[in-house]
Amino acid sequence: MKILLVQTSFLGDTVLSTPVIAAIKKLYPTAELWMMVTPQAKALVERDPLLAGVIVFAKRGADAGIRGLWKKAQEIRQQSFDMAYSLHKSWRTALLLALARIPVRIGFSTAKLAFLYTRTVAREASLHDVLRNLCILGTTPSADSPDAELRLYAPDVSQLSTSVQQVVTSSPYVVLVPGSAWPTKMWNWEGYREVAQHFLARSKKVVVVGGPDEVAVARKVCESLPVQNLTGIASIAELLSVIKNAALVVCNDSMALHVASAFKVPTVPIFCATSPRFGFGPWRNRATIIEKEGLSCKPCRRHGGTVCPTGTESCMRDVPAPTVIAAAERLLSA
Repeated sequence: MKILLVQTSFLGDTVLSTPVIAAIKKLYPTAELWMMVTPQAKALVERDPLLAGVIVFAKRGADAGIRGLWKKAQEIRQQSFDMAYSLHKSWRTALLLALARIPVRIGFSTAKLAFLYTRTVAREASLHDVLRNLCILGTTPSADSPDAELRLYAPDVSQLSTSVQQVVTSSPYVVLVPGSAWPTKMWNWEGYREVAQHFLARSKKVVVVGGPDEVAVARKVCESLPVQNLTGIASIAELLSVIKNAALVVCNDSMALHVASAFKVPTVPIFCATSPRFGFGPWRNRATIIEKEGLSCKPCRRHGGTVCPTGTESCMRDVPAPTVIAAAERLLSA
């Protein structure tokens, strides 16, 4: 049997989907399992030993539009998959798998164009996203399920660039991740800078990481400070290694939070416009969630937004740095 697992959402969502890989292999131990993800997410799953291969779906690039969708469907059809599990609930994914003529297509009942799936299952909205994803197999998993472990595999040290090698093989360090795909998920950069200054004063090594779009905010955090700034330099695969070998991670509600959970790294996640109640909080690692309480406007959106709807940015600016530092110190001392 040949099975395709589909998750073409954000990078953090891909990390939270990885337990499904092992769960499918547990159900079908002799099946050849593939996964379809976005181009950026390929680096997160391509080293998983349970996957026979990874298909890239560039839905906003080469595979965009009806023509791109049709072409990708034909490529998938040539692979002769027997079954597909779709964790992504978009109409595009449902149509793609139908056009690929995969005989058994399983999706969530809440997905757009759900009628295009040959079987739909319920997705328990009240659960953590790790468990919600596992619902695709037709059962509701418990929070202590052994199948609910995140799966990430960092590249070997020899595959890292020289600058990243020097970081991951150095003395214990603290990682700061001040960026996010959504501006309203970002704690103010002054706070991150104050955290960096605190650890530097304690002779702790500080490493700042992020994607190419986060270079500007990282520069503000790092300016004139003796920190290692790998923002826009380290690839996504290298980011896995940096976080895996960290003593502590301070970040926003972002992919870094879930990577830290996968590697069981102590974490201080700062939830600004969003809330861990949505099911995207830390998972099975030591973590202390920090957020501004008592705001009637929070959470304003499930995934954050580009601007604060009230114009106050209170959830982003009114979290004191000493509160974050105290939480970080408690985790380190433990």
